[in-house]
Amino acid sequence: MNAKSAISKEIFAPHDERMLGAVQVKRRTKKKIPFLATGGQGEYLTYICLSVTNKKPAQASITKVKQFEGSTSFVRRTQWMLEQLRQVNGIDPNRDSPEFDLLFENAFDQWVANTASEKCTFFQVLHHTCQRYLTDKKPEFINCQAKIMGGNSILHSAADSVTSAVQKASQALNERGERLGRAEEKTEELKNSAQQFAETAHKV
Repeated sequence: MNAKSAISKEIFAPHDERMLGAVQVKRRTKKKIPFLATGGQGEYLTYICLSVTNKKPAQASITKVKQFEGSTSFVRRTQWMLEQLRQVNGIDPNRDSPEFDLLFENAFDQWVANTASEKCTFFQVLHHTCQRYLTDKKPEFINCQAKIMGGNSILHSAADSVTSAVQKASQALNERGERLGRAEEKTEELKNSAQQFAETAHKV
């Protein structure tokens, strides 16, 4: 089982939540640790996860999940409701970049994803989730590539390809129907002209 499947099973399933997406990250800037905060828990992996409750009305949230060195389990850390997300900054709209910032009502984090494609996939799911679950104030997406925002997202392109396949099939059926219709008309015309010919020949 990969890390994301394990997080979904361990962290979200027990709370009747469904994980929609996750991205493994590292901080771009070191967080200032208070002088008194000694004896940390060592190295760890961090994941930013997007989830939604199964109960209606569905509520989406973003959760920071950590896995400490030497441990196979995951720990839920900070969680924000999706409504608290104010801005998503893709850093560079002109190239695939793993860096991004998330600005919440009460927090601001600067991250680097494992890969640019992992960040891109997470952003696409995040953008789609904001459109679906937030009715009032949606977060601002800035410095993001067009493929994240537009019809080229994974979710949209899948829908688009299905739609276009249906349209093509429908068009082919219509054209076939038209051809059959025209063939029937021609058959009818030939039949009529044959009848007229027969009648004329009979009279002669």
